[in-house]
Amino acid sequence: MLKTGILPDADIAALFSEGALKTERPLDDNQIQPASLDLRLGNIAYRVRASFLPGPRHLVADKLERLKLHEFSLNAGAVLETGCVYIVPLMESLELPADISASANPKSSTGRLDIFTRVMTDCGQEFDKIPAGYKGPLYLEVSPRTFPIVVRPGSRLSQVRFRRGNSILSEDDLARLHESETLVASETPNISGGGIALSIDLNGGEGGLVGYRAKHHSGVVDVDRKAGYDVRDFWEPLYDYGKGELVLDPDEFYILVSREAVHVPPGYAAEMTPFDPLVGEFRVHYAGFFDPGFGHSAAGGTGSRAVLEVRSHEVPFILEHGQIVGRLIYERMSRLPQNLYGSGLKSNYQGQALKLSKHFR
Repeated sequence: MLKTGILPDADIAALFSEGALKTERPLDDNQIQPASLDLRLGNIAYRVRASFLPGPRHLVADKLERLKLHEFSLNAGAVLETGCVYIVPLMESLELPADISASANPKSSTGRLDIFTRVMTDCGQEFDKIPAGYKGPLYLEVSPRTFPIVVRPGSRLSQVRFRRGNSILSEDDLARLHESETLVASETPNISGGGIALSIDLNGGEGGLVGYRAKHHSGVVDVDRKAGYDVRDFWEPLYDYGKGELVLDPDEFYILVSREAVHVPPGYAAEMTPFDPLVGEFRVHYAGFFDPGFGHSAAGGTGSRAVLEVRSHEVPFILEHGQIVGRLIYERMSRLPQNLYGSGLKSNYQGQALKLSKHFR
């Protein structure tokens, strides 16, 4: 066991037994993932005027009293509308030891529905960052961007990772690990900025399909309903016509896929980060966590593509095949997890190519 690194599933379970993690009701099955914990919505939601951070001297609850437009129960299921900002207290709360910090990210299915989520803490000055030793409640900011959604207590939109110290691999370490484990399916991987670059695939797979563009004015999506919706009611397929490029229109949401297949060995976890905000007017990948075993052959994968959630900013932007769009940062696990992604966990995206969220059939 290493002194630093991402905490695996057994250590996350131990945090509950030690009182460092608390919850309002018993854990759900598979809520603890190989290197993360799914966070659950509580019973009440607040619609607020605007997104906010509490700042170093304020509680989230105090800011909510000033900024909320109204509060409502989620117990019977509630619709969260597009273009609105909601704050939902989570069922889980923390009393972290002084040597454990945490970071949060949307779940893969959340990102693929274009639901913008960020975790907040009392006295927080950053979203999705939980300082070592934090003691207090957790809140989730939720803002559906494309589809209105139905949520209820226990809906899982976000996830959190726990770590001791700094275990991010250096460029030299990454190069050595790639040499032995083939982290991305590329003979000459682009290793820079502390990560491995991923590029976009616009040549298309079967039938020339390169991605999907979300339709406007669709129905609502129940986030807890699996395979419940027809793709054609919510998505427009996009095909390659030999140009190897795609024009991103402002205010449109796209599901695309990486050119490279990704592999995360069992002793490591990865996270997708923006490649460089100066390379283009678009945002890629809301949901950035890759668990140990993602694309790993022993866990049912042979390398898995990274599905990319893409939204242009203020102006149209042309993406070209092979253009670098993101960077994978690898971290060491403090020890091997008991379960790997895709190995007996019914993981939704093991061995994936281009794939929409689990909600569509």
